[in-house]
Amino acid sequence: MASRILAQGAARAFRPAAAAAAAARSFTSSASRLQAIAAGTVAPPLPARKPVGALRGGLFGFFLGSSLAAGGVYTYAIQEYKASNDLLTEDIYAMRHAVDRLSNYVTTLEEKVEALERKKR
Repeated sequence: MASRILAQGAARAFRPAAAAAAAARSFTSSASRLQAIAAGTVAPPLPARKPVGALRGGLFGFFLGSSLAAGGVYTYAIQEYKASNDLLTEDIYAMRHAVDRLSNYVTTLEEKVEALERKKR
């Protein structure tokens, strides 16, 4: 019991010193500002910063996002166009080859028919 009373008394004895230390430096001043005040050369406060408006930042973000999305869509569309164009070109070459083979086959049949008609006469 006596030790508890002495401990509480000691804690109360040191509280005013801690409170005085906290009051010496507040949240609104820094060490360099306190030194300048003590020396008598107080610098003028910094000018208030102009905040970037939410509208300006929002528009910038919107246009940046829209531009990036449009670039992605454009790249995707170009890749798809090239792929479909290559497939179409390949199909055209395959059809041309098939038509050439069919044309040669029809030409040889016509020649054989003409040769048979000449033999019959």
